[in-house]
This record gives sequence, structure tokens and C-alpha cells, in this order.
Amino acid sequence: MNATDHTPADLLRSALATDPARPLVTFYDDATGERVELSVATFSNWVAKTANLLQGDLAAGPGDRVALLLPAHWQTAVWLLACASVGAVADVGGEAGAADVVVSGPDTLDAARACSGERVALALRPLGGRFPQTPDGFVDYAVEVPSQGDRFQPYAPVDPEEPALIVAGAEYTGAEVVERARADAAGLGLKGPGSRMLSGLSYDTWEGLSAGLYAPLATGGSVVLCRHLERLDEKALDKRIESERVTARAAGRSAG
Repeated sequence: MNATDHTPADLLRSALATDPARPLVTFYDDATGERVELSVATFSNWVAKTANLLQGDLAAGPGDRVALLLPAHWQTAVWLLACASVGAVADVGGEAGAADVVVSGPDTLDAARACSGERVALALRPLGGRFPQTPDGFVDYAVEVPSQGDRFQPYAPVDPEEPALIVAGAEYTGAEVVERARADAAGLGLKGPGSRMLSGLSYDTWEGLSAGLYAPLATGGSVVLCRHLERLDEKALDKRIESERVTARAAGRSAG
């Protein structure tokens, strides 16, 4: 992170320039046993490919609204940063009918069909696996994203003062996301590079997004993002905290 970072995409670029090999997002799904760890470089590559899909194939640009009907998941984090890279507004849990593009997990496909624009479906299977059969009316993210370019360049510069995120009814510009994430860091126990946050919070509130992505990114830290954390007993949770070298923990035991 540096003082010239004004959007979440800027934060990711700075992280990539500083230490591309360090872990950025470690994801657990305690309903399936899945664990995925993405370095800054690997996460950035997923973001670039997704941003190219969003801007190119889905024709989204600055100001377009992308409804993210997704749980707290490493692929959701990728989509949040891809939207920031394009300049599109990430509307977390937003109304599909009001969106230009909708991105849906397997449990929200019916709601997502209200979108008259482009529709993307994520199977949210281990290792980024695809649907056995692509849902009608959608493109399968896991099918479309691998062929996208590894580098991304927006068609138009992203204005940090334009809307970038909507969550829980509140709208934030890119600059506000960065500012709030930095301001949250101390209260969350993030003390700078090397800090490692464990979050079991849902992504449907600012607090969940900050603890589960933005604040660690803004401070040079990393996140252990846990879905279905309530399935762990205290002994198993303590073991994870130790094995993952967690230095801070967000309140809550459930990442939906």
C-alpha cells in the first residue's frame, strides 16, 4: 500500500509490486473441507482474467452495476476487485432486476434471472470447478474465465470519486472504500504488513467486506476467509488460528 492508492484496484497493484509471492487470501469452506490459498500474484491473475471477461465479453464499463449474488468466498473477492479494476459498481446482494450484469452462485440462480443483461453463474466448487451442466440463461464462469488475458487494461481510467461499491444499502466510492478500510485496520487488530486476519463474517455488510478483504489488502496483510465457520468447535478453531499464523480475528462465526 502507498499514499497514491485511491481505489481497491490500486491497492492490489501495490501489493503485487511489493511482494507478489506472499499469501493474500486463504479460503476455507467448513461444509466441504475445501482449502484454497492464493498468493498476491495468483489472486491478481484471477482478477485480471475476470476483469477482461467483465469488460470484454460482458461489455461492462464504468458506472455499470454488477449485482454479486455470492457468499463470502475467494471467487467473490476476485469479482469485487475485478469490478474495481473496470470501474463497475459492485452491488453486493443487489437487486438483479436493476443490474446491468448479475453474477450468481448456485443457490441464487432464480433471483438472478430477473436481470435482463448478462448473467454469469459460479458453481463455487472446489478448485474453481464448473457446473456439470451450464444453467439455462447463464454463462459458466469456470468455462469462460480461463481463456481470458492475464493482463488487464481498462478502456477508460477509473475515477476514485465515482461509486464503486454498494452493500447493505450504502454506496461508497473507490476512494471511500480505501479510506474506510485503512481506518478500520487498527480496530480490527491489523498492524501492517504480515498481519493475518481470520474472518468468519458474511460479505453482506461493510464490516464483513472490510475484515474479509479490504482492510487486510489496505494494510499489506492477508485474510483467512472462512465459510461455515460455525461448524468448527473451539479446539478446531484454535488449531486453525495457530496453523494459519493468525494475528487478528473478526467477530462472528458465520460467513454465508
